[in-house]
Amino acid sequence: MAEELSRITRPAAANYQGKRKLLLVPLIQLPVPPDAIPPEGAEIIARYWEQVDVQVRAVQNALGSITRIYHENLPQGGDDGLAYLEASGQGSHALVKTLSDAGAVLETIESMDILAETLDLQRCLMQPLMSQTVASRLQEWLIEASRRRNDFIADAIDSTLPEDETGLLLISERHQVQFPADLEVIYIAPPALDEFRRWLQSWTETLQRQMAEQTQDLPPGEAEASEDASPNAPA
Repeated sequence: MAEELSRITRPAAANYQGKRKLLLVPLIQLPVPPDAIPPEGAEIIARYWEQVDVQVRAVQNALGSITRIYHENLPQGGDDGLAYLEASGQGSHALVKTLSDAGAVLETIESMDILAETLDLQRCLMQPLMSQTVASRLQEWLIEASRRRNDFIADAIDSTLPEDETGLLLISERHQVQFPADLEVIYIAPPALDEFRRWLQSWTETLQRQMAEQTQDLPPGEAEASEDASPNAPA
């Protein structure tokens, strides 16, 4: 059952006693590496994480401290996981570190074999393929791998979040994880999330328009090579 943050008040907190709670924080998906984002976009992202921090604190004041942290795409938990977030420039690092310093445990929810399989398949499907049969089989393989990954994440959360405790999950908005029926999910969505979506759409359209204009000025061979390049590389 998903709950809106605005409905979590101190009197309503009694409804959560004895239950497992999971705060879900959407991870902002970047089309380019973080250091390639223009200052305007970087400011919105920074504001997003500041607002997430405020809302997470509000929920903790109402429901109690977060005891477990779950982060997708993280190969390890604990101190190694924190170091990985910092080294990779993840905007979530400061929040995860604050919660870890307060006693929350950073768990591992990924099978690295399944995650690597999923990422490799996504990369393959980003490439131009001549055979529709190959493309269809790769897509089927990706769907099956994603299902196994989602099941692994759900099982990891289910097996590590005790009764009457609160966890925090940082995961992409488009995730398809099916959570256990007894888990109360609280969705964290600060105003800056919509602000970033609008900015990203505008910025992406600007990039595409600039690429189209540049392609028109290139000789035919170079134009084809330019069309194959995409700004939507994974962060």
